[in-house]
Amino acid sequence: MSGIFDVIYEDGDLVVVNKLAAVPVLPDKSGDSSLKDFVAELRPGKFVEPVHRLDRRTSGAVAFAKTRHYHTELSEAFRDHRVAKTFWAVTERAPEPASGTLRHRLIHDHNSNQAKALPVDSDVDGELGELTYEIVGWSDHHYLVAVTPVAGKAHQIRAQLSAAGFPVSGDLKYGARRSTHNGLIMLHARALTFNLPDRHRVDIIADPPPDEPLWESFETDPQNFN
Repeated sequence: MSGIFDVIYEDGDLVVVNKLAAVPVLPDKSGDSSLKDFVAELRPGKFVEPVHRLDRRTSGAVAFAKTRHYHTELSEAFRDHRVAKTFWAVTERAPEPASGTLRHRLIHDHNSNQAKALPVDSDVDGELGELTYEIVGWSDHHYLVAVTPVAGKAHQIRAQLSAAGFPVSGDLKYGARRSTHNGLIMLHARALTFNLPDRHRVDIIADPPPDEPLWESFETDPQNFN
């Protein structure tokens, strides 16, 4: 569905789409149409259920199971960290150092729907958030950062990059200076890698939204850009 999502992989058990618009993955209290609604419209009467989520204003790869059995199998793979995920984040400040690991205690405020990333030795009862990052591209005023979360948690990347001093561009909630024109933040689920239950390996690459030219502006190291 042009402008909202593109199908980038499909087989008998699975469909992976590239989310291109600021819509929730599942129906929420806003009442807005969800990505699940749009995907299900193309498969009337068929089972379709996401096995993970992205924030409303994050773009990129989202996997939907087409059978209940496969939904259980792949959901467990995500929970057990057997799915490799890579995100691209655009920042206005250069990460220092250029690559590294971030660890924080994450506290989620459900009233504001915002996470706080606190020092890992904080005396708080928060979940441990860990990710690795590396600068893989640069332009005159921005940096392209590849991010790999150890375990995906709500707003984890956004909160941790902000706490480290280089918030995601367009993410006003977490300290960015300005918004983007398309309503998305510059955080994109670039790659998923996992083994299907039959041990067939699936490698997913999702291109960034085409209506944001900033994605095309980076000079890169080709070895790191895919």
